[in-house]
Amino acid sequence: MDARLFESMLAERAARRPFAIVTRLRDGAQALVCEDSVQGDLALDDAQLDETRRRTLADRSGALGATGEASGEALFVRCHARPPRLVVVGAVHITQALARMAAMAGFEVDVIDPRRAFAAAERLPGVSVSTEWPAEAIERIGIDARTAVVTLSHDPKLDDPALIAALRSRAFYIGALGSTRTHARRVARLTEAGLGDAIGRIHAPVGLDLGGRAPVEIAVAIVAQLIRARYAKPAQEPAAAAGSARAA
Repeated sequence: MDARLFESMLAERAARRPFAIVTRLRDGAQALVCEDSVQGDLALDDAQLDETRRRTLADRSGALGATGEASGEALFVRCHARPPRLVVVGAVHITQALARMAAMAGFEVDVIDPRRAFAAAERLPGVSVSTEWPAEAIERIGIDARTAVVTLSHDPKLDDPALIAALRSRAFYIGALGSTRTHARRVARLTEAGLGDAIGRIHAPVGLDLGGRAPVEIAVAIVAQLIRARYAKPAQEPAAAAGSARAA
């Protein structure tokens, strides 16, 4: 590998940003494909770059389709992506089950709740717990294309700032607890905040419609929807997926 490319790769890894190395098997020519840039001596067309970035988000290394200038060339993409992250606002009963399940599914989990009685480490073992206000915690954590944000506090003072930050980001999944009536009020507030065009990205009521009502059942529904959103191709995942009707 070219020394400059190797140094760039180390920098991306140190910054914990996802990237991929594409190699032409015939002669070893390589390209470093990041979220917003490409380096190296291997030319890739738009279709190959799109496929490489989709593979990187899903962490799926493998043979890369060859089109255009590189048609007929054997290419291999090696993805380097940190685990996907789940940011949960509200350390409620659903969160206790959700955090464990999401961690088992391979997510790094951050739970945010300034209410210290809820955000106690003993209630949420094995995950990161913050008692900062959501806007502050999310600014520190950062939201990228491998991040999912779920709001469960049922308190607009906590949920809305997190949803606003998520809607302004490249988060691959955004979900919010609440009934249809609750979401209608949420839509009005977010529209007033200037985010009317982006509200369709919110999965609300959150989770697949599995019919369950208990906290652990709702957690299962959320994890199932998270996994589906993570692996879905853009054309396959609707902007606003219908979830089950949660209690207001």
